[in-house]
Amino acid sequence: MTVVGFNFTKINVERKQPSKGKINISNNVLIKDIAESNFTIGQDEQKSLNIIFQFNSTYEPNVGSIELVGELIYIDDIQRINEVHTLWVEHKKVEKDVMTEILNVVLNRCNIEALILARDINLPSPIPLPK
Repeated sequence: MTVVGFNFTKINVERKQPSKGKINISNNVLIKDIAESNFTIGQDEQKSLNIIFQFNSTYEPNVGSIELVGELIYIDDIQRINEVHTLWVEHKKVEKDVMTEILNVVLNRCNIEALILARDINLPSPIPLPK
């Protein structure tokens, strides 16, 4: 089980008003859809999953927001791919071990991108930094 591709399809950053006083920042990751696809390595074609996600950082009270939407390609053996896809289609759930791997990749990439975007539009860091 491996994530072999990752890209952003939408980046939306907004600062609504200057930050003052106490600001609450909440981060959230949502799996929006999982679809089967084919992934080609050399001349071999392998079944894969195309996973669409959404990452949000919300600054309250109404200071700003960061929204990142993207997709990643997840490959594994064909039986495992079928199990994950079937569970998603029937129940909109992902098994814990697969979800852990997906979230680690998504959070790793999105937290860094959100940190850079927050700096660029003068919002506080969406993740706590050492002082």
